[in-house]
Amino acid sequence: MRTAVITGVAGQDGAYLTRQLLAEGSRVVGLKLPGAIPAELAPFLSGAELVDCDITDQRVLTELVQDSNPDEVYNLAGISSVARSWDDPVLTLDVNATAVMGLLQIVSERASAGHETRFVQASSAEIFGEPHESPQRETTVLRPRSPYGLAKACAHQAVGMVREARAVHASALILYNHESPIRPTAFVTRKITSAVAAISLGLQDGLVLGNIEVSRDWGFAGDYVDAMVRAARSDTPGDYVVATGDLHTLRELIAVAFDRVGIHDWETLVTTHQGLVRPTDITSMVGDPSKAAAELGWRPTTDFRHLVESMVDADLERLTDA
Repeated sequence: MRTAVITGVAGQDGAYLTRQLLAEGSRVVGLKLPGAIPAELAPFLSGAELVDCDITDQRVLTELVQDSNPDEVYNLAGISSVARSWDDPVLTLDVNATAVMGLLQIVSERASAGHETRFVQASSAEIFGEPHESPQRETTVLRPRSPYGLAKACAHQAVGMVREARAVHASALILYNHESPIRPTAFVTRKITSAVAAISLGLQDGLVLGNIEVSRDWGFAGDYVDAMVRAARSDTPGDYVVATGDLHTLRELIAVAFDRVGIHDWETLVTTHQGLVRPTDITSMVGDPSKAAAELGWRPTTDFRHLVESMVDADLERLTDA
């Protein structure tokens, strides 16, 4: 039986990755911070061995990896909010960069002892900042514009460094925005779909957002974790952009969400507030996934409209069942 360690298992990506690995018969050891599992994620994690662990604790992390003896390690843990990274940049660097270097050291030492452990890092398109080319590729210059992006860029480069210097099977997947019905409502996409569902049921009057003209490359989280597995199982490790290649504005996302509930004149229901606009928010980001397609055989299966509609449908179901 193949064994996988997943850090950050109690998040959106950890849930989908756990479900996929368990379905194929793998043993999953999931590391999470202390606390209850969100109810939406519990069905996905049933069958995994869940362990409380702070990934900045190198001693505990080393013991857990040694005890579980994994074939694969997927690092999904980290501070995932760009806004929060501005509030605590030092902690963001500790969790999103230094801890990754610690994991790479553990994997590297295991390789030296004859135990290959394949490593996959959840990198981020935020490493590109305001990119100088579009779409972005694996070779696009890194120009992060936030503490989150800076930490992710540091970890991304650490993966490449260890891969080349220590011949470790380590891959970094540059993930573009990826969403799902279990995305936390702190993220703007789920904030929108949950609000639209509530508005359609008369439970909410309107929605307040920041800049709705930003453009992003949005995909389905379930597709993106499949790319992670493919990278871990690939003969050759590397860096891969994981994206749809399609660009949409937040305004388009809002329109699709309202259209799903039969509200077409939605502009009066949405207001913008300058306090929600980030001073360094990136205007437009879209990735070129051709390398992942060519080398991993990976392609997204869910288009933009179906993704947004599935999120709205799930939020409607939650509210009507409550």
